[in-house]
Order: sequence, then C-alpha cells, then structure tokens
Amino acid sequence: MSISVPFLDLAAQQAEIADEVLAVWREQLTSSSFIGGPEVGAFESEYAGYIGVDHVVGVSNGTDALELAYRAIGVGPGDEVIMPANTFIATAEATSRIGAVPVFVDVDDEHLLIDPDAVEAAITSRTRAITPVHLFGQTAPVERIRPIAQRYGLDVVEDAAQSQGAVGPAGRAGALGDVAATSFYPGKNLGAAGDAGAVMTDDAQIAARVRNLAAHGSSVKYVHDCVGMNARLDAVQAVVLRAKLRRLEAWNAARRAAAARYAALLADVPGVRVPVVRAGNDDVWHLYVVRVENRAGVIDGLRTAGIGVGIHYPTAVPRSAAYARLGYRPGQFPIAEAAARRILSLPMYPHLTEVQQAAVRDALAAVVDGGSE
Repeated sequence: MSISVPFLDLAAQQAEIADEVLAVWREQLTSSSFIGGPEVGAFESEYAGYIGVDHVVGVSNGTDALELAYRAIGVGPGDEVIMPANTFIATAEATSRIGAVPVFVDVDDEHLLIDPDAVEAAITSRTRAITPVHLFGQTAPVERIRPIAQRYGLDVVEDAAQSQGAVGPAGRAGALGDVAATSFYPGKNLGAAGDAGAVMTDDAQIAARVRNLAAHGSSVKYVHDCVGMNARLDAVQAVVLRAKLRRLEAWNAARRAAAARYAALLADVPGVRVPVVRAGNDDVWHLYVVRVENRAGVIDGLRTAGIGVGIHYPTAVPRSAAYARLGYRPGQFPIAEAAARRILSLPMYPHLTEVQQAAVRDALAAVVDGGSE
C-alpha cells in the first residue's frame, strides 16, 4: 500500500518544542516584552556563539537582513552587487530596494553554487560587493571568493538563508564574509513560527549600523540619526528560535542521515541525477535537489502518488519579469538556466522516515521510467 509523504513536516518540529515555548510565551504575556528584551538578546548571543561571530542582530526577516547588511557596508544607488543567477529573488530584491544593481553570474554544474571565475569576470568600477549564496544547505566557495574581493577592495556579503549549521573549508556559514544575512522563515533548518532573520558579523561598527537602521535609524529613543526602517525581531519569535537552536545540530544530523539514505536509494534509478557535496563541505541538506528530464511529467506522477515536491527555483532570477529591464539574454547563464528546467526538490526534513523515503524512491523510479518510454 502506498503512503503519502509531505514535502515538509513542520508539525513534528513544533511538537518537540511546544511545551517549552508555550511556557515562555505565557511569561511574555505577563511581562509584555514583545519587541527586543531578554529573549531577543539571549538568542542573539547564543546564535553568535553557535556561528562563531562577535555580533548577531536579530531582525524581521531574511530580505530585510540582506538590505540592512548591504546598507551597513555602504552599498547605495548605482552600486553593483554580484550574485548567482540561481537564487531566491530576495538576494537581488534587497539590492534593488536601495537603488543598487544586481549583477548575475552563472554557477558550477556539479554543485549549482556561484562560480568564482564568473565573479571575477563580472567586476567593474561600480562593483561594491559580492554575495555568495549558500544554496540548498552547502556553503558556497567563499574561500575562493574572499581573495578576489580583497584584490578589488570589495565586501563579501553572505546569503546564508539556507545554511544554518553548514560548515565549509573556511568555516561555518555566516562567519565567512564581512557580513552575512540569514532568514528564519519557518521552513528553514532553523525556522521561526513566522518571519524572522538576522545579520551576522565580526565588525562592531557594521553591527551597530544594522541595529540602528533596523530601529528607524535610532540608537536613542526619538533621536534619529538617519532614515532607517522598522525591522526588529519579535521576542515571541526569539523564544521559538532559542528552543530550536538547542536542537539544530541533532536535526541537521538527521537531515544528513536522510540524505545518505536518498543517495543509496536513488543510486540505481536511471534518469535521476543526485546532488554531490562540494569537497570540504559539511552539508546540512536544507533541500535535497535532484535533476530529471520531463520534470512536469515527473511532478504530476509524484503528486498523484501522494509525494510532495518543490522546485527551488523554476526561473533563474535574471530571466524573471522583475529583472527583464536589465536586458539579460536567454542562454546567458547556461548552467543556471538548464538547472532551472530540471531541478526537483524531494521531501527533506529531520523527521523524514526510512519508510517515507522508500516510498519517495519507488514513486520516483516508477514515474521517471514511465516518463522515459
């Protein structure tokens, strides 16, 4: 008998932390400490210790975190920020919101991570920063990008939204650049019960600018140094994040075990290209992304079989209508564009069982075989 497998199971995570979180939430209702306060401060300190940076500033969401990171290092109107073509639009959107220009580059075919050679070729006199994206749970090759940035006097702004806990050759994601931004959207490895994000850095001045900008440009109440924004972290989300942070290593280990099972289960399935871990990376498998032909047919077959799937992402950002004005041509990013037509995200979460994965494998094998006839 076939079983249904959801793409994501957040309920299992919430069940683990429910009693712990509810107890603190009740205290917050009494104290009325909803914005900032001890829970936010405690989370920032704990996450800084976990990542290995001097400063973490909790903010409202991952997109705001990116914008604040860019603004804090001085990116402004007309400046260029280099980033991979296959990312979530927020990486580019955050630059556009401050009048800067996203400059897209292609990725490597094996890991779908930003190509350092393409980065260097894209640098101009207007380039201000480089944003490597730690996609799918792997760290991007920041160890190759940092020397490029240093040669040209550029900042490295990590987009670490899919990599909480990932470690690469140069260290842990979020501690590899001049500043990093992350999202705690509920489906992330470390997810809130709503929107949340953070900016990470070793630079005290950058951290202070982020904190100031996120509070309406104010470090002292009703004294506004600049035009900022309202992007503070809610204390109720900090409670959830603290509880989940205590479990993150175990949950990431469970993801790694699930990824290893997928690799074994799918090894003999023709027509399925499984992901490969970059040398020196300790992947946290935010997503398990395979590549297939006839993706639309495969998705239909999997969903008919009760298997939840996703696509991350179906359109390379420079090929989206939002950035048509930049004039990129079809085929200008051959690897990212080809991947966008073939990638398929299978169910992946800490509580995914062997039985569920076997069902995913059987359904995928059947539909890929059927689609190739």
